[in-house]
This record gives sequence, structure tokens and C-alpha cells, in this order.
Amino acid sequence: MERIKTLENQLEATQLAYLMTAQISQFKSGFLAKTAHELRSPLSSLMGLHQLILEDLCEDPQEEKEFLQQGFEAAKKLVAIIDRIVTISKIDYGKIDLNIETVCLNNILEEVYNLTEFQAINYNYKIELKQIETKIFIQADQARLIQALTTLVDTGINLIEERKIIITSQLNEREDAAIVFIDIPSSFRQWEKQQEDLQTSDSTLASVKNWNNNLQLSPSMNLILCQTLLGKMGGDLNLLDISPQGEPETLTRLQFLMPLVRLS
Repeated sequence: MERIKTLENQLEATQLAYLMTAQISQFKSGFLAKTAHELRSPLSSLMGLHQLILEDLCEDPQEEKEFLQQGFEAAKKLVAIIDRIVTISKIDYGKIDLNIETVCLNNILEEVYNLTEFQAINYNYKIELKQIETKIFIQADQARLIQALTTLVDTGINLIEERKIIITSQLNEREDAAIVFIDIPSSFRQWEKQQEDLQTSDSTLASVKNWNNNLQLSPSMNLILCQTLLGKMGGDLNLLDISPQGEPETLTRLQFLMPLVRLS
């Protein structure tokens, strides 16, 4: 009987390991597909600009120089996108170590607020920070945690058209966890958007310039990279639709959980 029980436990562990491997494989496959799509976008911009030059659509050498400058800017953005994706991948695979230490979440959220408030003001939006008075301590790489949370708020700013973003900190004593809510008045579906390709066949200088100026990582890729980074710190980041009843797809919540550190 004991041998049967042991075999049952081993079978259950094997099944669990198989399911986890399958999930990781599915995630990596999806990640590679999304990464390839993100890299296609700046490359499409470069192709569009060079197509305009090759088809002799430049009015004079000055305009041709302007095309080349736009292509150079697209190339720099491509390098920046690659660098960021590669860095997160190296952290995920353990090639880059995180500087994990005990940090105060309250101070981190204050820094995120300070870094994003000016951008929000430029867009005529507001960011509201609601923190509990209790000091919350967690284990994290402070610089990279600030970077991830700032990226999420910045992405939210680019998605909203009105109202304000609210950042809230809470304690979940039952689960011994700190919780951060980032409530953004935008559709849940907007966070699933990938980078759009430039249609080079219909390219004009004005359209290429406008498209290139707005070139950045898509909300979908930003979310995946932040989930990966925060997960390596022991955190859990989820995207929730918390739209009020009767107002579908009007409010999205980024929910970030992190284990607490109890200071003696």
C-alpha cells in the first residue's frame, strides 16, 4: 500500500512538472512571436524611408538627408528596443543578477509618482497616489522595480484620453503580501495591442515621420516584460477589467502583489 502511495505521488509530481513545462514552452513561444513582431515595426520604418529614397521621391538633397536622418532615428529606436528585451531575457535566464534587498515600497511609489507626474501634466492628465500610513517593506531590486512600475504608468498615460490614473498601496495581512493597484481609465483590450506595421506601399514622408515619432514598445510587450521582471523578484502582476456595471471596458487595473518583509 505504501509503495502504491509513493508511485501515486511520483505520478502526480510528474504530471505537475509536465504541465509547468508545457506552460513555460507556450509562454516562450508566444514571447518570441511578440518580440519578432515588435522588431518588425522599426524595420518597417527603415524600409519605408529607404523606399522613398530609392524611388527618387526626394525633391532635393536636403530632403534626402532628412529621410536618412529619420532612418537613423528609427535604427536607434530599434537598438533601444532590442537592448531592453535582451536585458529582461538575461535577467529571466539568470545571466544578469538582480540586486535584491529590503526596500520600502512607500518610497518606491513616491519615486514612481515623481517620475511620471510631469509627463501626465504634459498630457493634461493627473496621477493620484494613495498610500497607507504603515511603512511596507519588501525584497526587491529597487532600481528595476521603479523602472518597471514607471513603465506601466507611462504606458497607461499613453492609453487614456481623460480622467486620471490612481496608484494605491494596501496590505493583505492574510496572505502576508503588499498590494499595489494601478487603476487606468482605459479599455482592457488596449493592453493587448501589439505594434502596428507601417504599410510601406502607401508610405509618404509625412506618414513615415509621424509613425516613426510614435515608435515605441507596444502595451502588450511592455506588460510582458514587466511581468517577467517583477516575477523574478517574487512578485505577481496581473491585468484586470474592473469597469463599473453598465460601463464596459472603461477601467483597467494592474494588480501587483509582493511578499512582505517583517522587520523585527
